[in-house]
Amino acid sequence: MARNLSTTQVLYRIAQAMRRKRPLSLVRIGDGENIVLAQKSVWPLSKVMRQTWAVMAKRGQKGIPFPNIKLRNDLVRSIRRSTIVGILPLNDRMIYAPQYLKRRLTNQVFNHFKLKPQVTCHACVNRIAVRKSLFRQILRGKRILVINRSPSTIKKLLENNPYNLRVTATIPFSHYRQTYRTLRRAKTLKNRFDIALISCGVNAVTLAPKIAAATGKVAIDFGKAPKKMRKLSR
Repeated sequence: MARNLSTTQVLYRIAQAMRRKRPLSLVRIGDGENIVLAQKSVWPLSKVMRQTWAVMAKRGQKGIPFPNIKLRNDLVRSIRRSTIVGILPLNDRMIYAPQYLKRRLTNQVFNHFKLKPQVTCHACVNRIAVRKSLFRQILRGKRILVINRSPSTIKKLLENNPYNLRVTATIPFSHYRQTYRTLRRAKTLKNRFDIALISCGVNAVTLAPKIAAATGKVAIDFGKAPKKMRKLSR
């Protein structure tokens, strides 16, 4: 049976991994990931492609080619390899999506692929964590790698008040096709960071465990946490 961690417990796990110099990866499963996983597994492709998220992805607005069975399989492997998997609680109200695309669909795709993560947490752990002083405490003095379409924007947020953290490396990432190039770059930077914060949609789920395994560092699917940080920085 999976152990479900609170946000504080997740932060302590991250701090412990950095202190012991051990790899740790955290991925989060929301509506977008559920839709990718549902392709030709629990839903026919016709139903998948009726979803607004899927329409946007097909138009190139989600940084992935879609539909995409290879990406679906990559996500399955990544969830299996991740240290901590964020899932939405039943009747979640934090993310803006229909309920049938949230935990209900997570349960269906996890059952289909026999995914049984040993350690779980709230899928919005990223948004909750950045509001806690403990987030700043565990990252203070640590070297941070930021991976995002516009990493300099997140770098500025992390380095300014109230965070005052140190970003030592950045990698621009905007599309799935950049996955292997990004992984190679992260390997070359492994002596310049302690933790990678990855904000690039569904792609973060495939990147986080690969970066953790390749570098021996902590890699976090940071998602939309920077949006919450902007509000705190005002």
